[in-house]
Amino acid sequence: MNETISSSRRIFLQQAAGLGLAPLASLAQPAEDREAPPLSVVCLGGHPDDPESGCGGTLARFAQAGHRVTIIYLTRGEAGIPGKSAAEAADIRSREAIAACALLTARPVFAGQVDGDTVINNDWVVRLGGLIAAEKPDILLTHWPVDSHKDHQVASLLSIQAWMRTAEKFRLYFFEVCTGEQTLIFHPTDYVDISAQQELKRQAVYCHRSQDPPGIYACGHQSMEDFRGREAGVKAAEGFVQLRGKAQEISLGL
Repeated sequence: MNETISSSRRIFLQQAAGLGLAPLASLAQPAEDREAPPLSVVCLGGHPDDPESGCGGTLARFAQAGHRVTIIYLTRGEAGIPGKSAAEAADIRSREAIAACALLTARPVFAGQVDGDTVINNDWVVRLGGLIAAEKPDILLTHWPVDSHKDHQVASLLSIQAWMRTAEKFRLYFFEVCTGEQTLIFHPTDYVDISAQQELKRQAVYCHRSQDPPGIYACGHQSMEDFRGREAGVKAAEGFVQLRGKAQEISLGL
């Protein structure tokens, strides 16, 4: 790369890192390196363990860089423990989520929907949009909408509505879980190197003891981290798809 191209690239990234068009990984840097205030990073997952397994490394990387990280759990996992009542399962899984958030340096928020019975309607578009808006997000991470789990789809669609109704004032990215079994036809636009956060992510996933953490990794998460790392040229990575809208198209000059 010649000096002129390299200089132009540096200028582009410096300008884009304010939020604009920079790759997600470049935003997960210390605020002082970006010459910008800390970011508010919000993750919306369908159940306890989804944010941790889908993008726990990225959330840890943002937190370690001094950014504010919030995890919103759409449900408390009420249907997720065989032999336990909904109330018992919700209590166990909420405590697991709180422990995982403590490891990731994230603040947990529980939205109040019910595992296995999630809905998207006008009321929840407004309620969930309000929860997200209260965090003043710069970045929102959520499920890919083409997913076999209905609760994941609901979380994704509510996130898309929140993004659209705020005139795309924050950046929206989708993460993957159990690709091939749950997340389908997922082709990343962005990668975040989680080589240094991979073990912390694993520890956060293992906080969810009721969900068989080895089984979570056996459904593909270890191979996903390895494969996305190969694609990105690093040891381990998480992949994301950014949803671009009119605001991004205008800024790109398209």
